[in-house]
Amino acid sequence: MAKSKYRFNPESLSFDRIKRSFREKVLRVFSYLISSIVIGGGLLLIVSIFIDLPKERMLKRDNEFLKSQYGLLSRKMDNAFKVLEEIETRDDNLYRIIFEAEPIPKSVREAGFGGVNRYADLEGYQNSEIVSNVAQRLDIVLNKLVVQSKSYDEVFNLAKTADIMWASIPSIPPIATDELTRIASYYKKSRLHPILKVYRPHLGVDFSAARGTKVYSTGDGTIKDIKLSRARSGYGTWILIDHGFSYESFYGHLDEILVRVGQKVKRGDVIGLVGSTGLSVAPHVHYEVRKNGGAINPINYFFQDLSPEEYQRIIELSRMGGQSLD
Repeated sequence: MAKSKYRFNPESLSFDRIKRSFREKVLRVFSYLISSIVIGGGLLLIVSIFIDLPKERMLKRDNEFLKSQYGLLSRKMDNAFKVLEEIETRDDNLYRIIFEAEPIPKSVREAGFGGVNRYADLEGYQNSEIVSNVAQRLDIVLNKLVVQSKSYDEVFNLAKTADIMWASIPSIPPIATDELTRIASYYKKSRLHPILKVYRPHLGVDFSAARGTKVYSTGDGTIKDIKLSRARSGYGTWILIDHGFSYESFYGHLDEILVRVGQKVKRGDVIGLVGSTGLSVAPHVHYEVRKNGGAINPINYFFQDLSPEEYQRIIELSRMGGQSLD
């Protein structure tokens, strides 16, 4: 039974019993409840600041684990980049060079990673920077792998046609080495023309031989164009062969042509005879190798199919050169 409470009455000099109304009792209970809630909430806040609750400890542990895993993944990504860079280097500087293919431009390998921020939806979180960085690097690796895969497909197709390519590349002298008199003039950016007496490029090699000496196709191909001319201009009578794979070979100052346009020829087939037509001072064949429409130094090609003895003879003949013939 609840104890009664009394209040001293100075007028009657006695203690009067305190009687509270129902409303006062309800307000008193609510005041106790509110006070308890405020005090309890304050204590809970203080405890949460200085002491982690079990759920918070679990979440922090999970976050630390995820951060460590992202760090490990980032290091693995570094290793993946290094391996991929080595593969790209071998691809550009070995495989594609072997098969006469142009290296893949850096702009192609790294395309698609500028402009709009594609990772905006990952921002605004506690570890947004880590997640965004890993996602971006993963996309870069995947893109590089796609480019590299396409490159290997191209190299594989080139490898399948390697035998055809090697047979097609101009790689022997246009005149048999035992019939050569000398190599009169080499590929030069500027040289005094023997007739015009002006300096102009000499974009081929002049092989000196007796009139009527056989001229050979230096690789498999198709006769692309011919010209029959006895006029004292240009290369006179000449032949142009398309070897495919961006290669062409040119034979000028011929005395006679033994092939026709559109005819298929093999390396070593006789296509004409040495002459001195056009602007020429002596019988010889002006020989050019062209790649992608531009002349390149033939000497880098016709040595590769020579025997050591033939190579030595070419060296000896080259030492006798010096006089320009066209």
